[in-house]
Amino acid sequence: MANALSKKRSSFFEPVINFFQGFHKRFVDGSIGTKLSHFILGAGNLYHKQFVKGFIYLALQIVFVLYMVLCPEVNGTPFGYKSLGNLITLGTEEGGTTIVGGRPVQIPTDNSVLMLLFGIVTLGIIAVYLIAWISNIKSSALADLAIEQGKKPSTIVEDIKSLLDDRFHVLMLTPTLIACLVFTIIPTIFMISMAFTSYNELDMKIEGTRLFNWNGFDNFVYMFSGGNTLGEEIKNRFIPVLIWTMIWAVFATFTCYFGGIILAILINKKGVKGKKIFRTVFIMTIALPTFISLLAVRNLLNANGPVNAWLMNMGITDKPISFLQLEPFDNSPMIARIMVIIINMWVGIPYTMLMTSGILMNIPEDLYEAATVDGASKMKMFFKITLPYIIFVTTPYLIGSFVGNINSFNIIFLLTGGGPAIPNSKFSAGQTDLLVTWLYKLTITDKQYNTGAVVGILTFIITSTLTLFTYRRSKAYNEEDTFQ
Repeated sequence: MANALSKKRSSFFEPVINFFQGFHKRFVDGSIGTKLSHFILGAGNLYHKQFVKGFIYLALQIVFVLYMVLCPEVNGTPFGYKSLGNLITLGTEEGGTTIVGGRPVQIPTDNSVLMLLFGIVTLGIIAVYLIAWISNIKSSALADLAIEQGKKPSTIVEDIKSLLDDRFHVLMLTPTLIACLVFTIIPTIFMISMAFTSYNELDMKIEGTRLFNWNGFDNFVYMFSGGNTLGEEIKNRFIPVLIWTMIWAVFATFTCYFGGIILAILINKKGVKGKKIFRTVFIMTIALPTFISLLAVRNLLNANGPVNAWLMNMGITDKPISFLQLEPFDNSPMIARIMVIIINMWVGIPYTMLMTSGILMNIPEDLYEAATVDGASKMKMFFKITLPYIIFVTTPYLIGSFVGNINSFNIIFLLTGGGPAIPNSKFSAGQTDLLVTWLYKLTITDKQYNTGAVVGILTFIITSTLTLFTYRRSKAYNEEDTFQ
């Protein structure tokens, strides 16, 4: 056991150790240009007469230094090295009015939101600069290696040709990585950081008019133990919302999944006529935007809708049925929860049906022929051949569908709005709210940004853990090149 843990630790730190060993080796054994490139970007390329690359690296360093030293400002909040200090304090000036020369002068309040954002952006710029710094050292070391082998260092033309040929993936993936950094990673870090601050409606009535600060894990403590009125309400609702989210995800995923499989098998069964017509009818639910379908169903099922009118006209019921709990007839969430699962089947089954139809057409016929010769029944062939084959191929889709249903916003928000609401509760989630719709209410409606960030982090941890755990143990991962 100890040896196994030791091996795991060594394998974990091995890439880091190799990186620093290679870094040290390049500095000790490298040319003068390579040594200088540790301090001046592009020095190694200029030393090897790779002028274009050298000047590009040098220009990056100049721009970076100017950015850090000059500290440009936006709305009075600085970037550069000052933003790193502001990231620690999140502002110190509370603002107000002071008397200067006998006249009142308004002193603006530090904008903690911008200070947090600009500090994170600056850290991202520093990370990009470090990547460029390491790249410039490697570029010079490669030129050293080429000279040792009796070759000439690559020119800019050769590098461009390489990018268009054997390193074409680098050319295509670099813009994607940059866009991911700017539009995904930095905003995500910004929102995660909110979970460790006191930024909420109580501290920030109007954005930028009051300071907020770091409060560590206090928001997480309030989530599970209370601590104030809001914390107590959130603690009492988090577990129920989490349980309903998991129940919803399981039923929404597997009803659509197996419903689609059964529908595909029925349509693709030999002897069934009008296959194209059946497929077209179900594809119509995909062609029509989902939010239109959901709003139409909501209008059909409300108290004054045609469904309730028909039921009362037929004498089946003497009062409207609150299918989606939009009307305060009763506060039981069971009907609304069952209805959203059923409506989700109408929206989701056609996707699985189309995918499964393609899989069924590609199952080798000789498997069925061999099973028929062995005397297997159709039911046995379904459970031993058809279903395992479908599950093997669609496991990644099934996992993705489960995670997508955990974060399913449209279905709940457009049908029930998270209701029925809990009486006398200002901040609590409704009876059909999922974690993601509760997150929306906490941030957009109640302005509890820090608490919403905590819910977002916990949702991410839950979904990512379930995804990795399930996928790593599936046959689609362990036996991706075979099917048995």
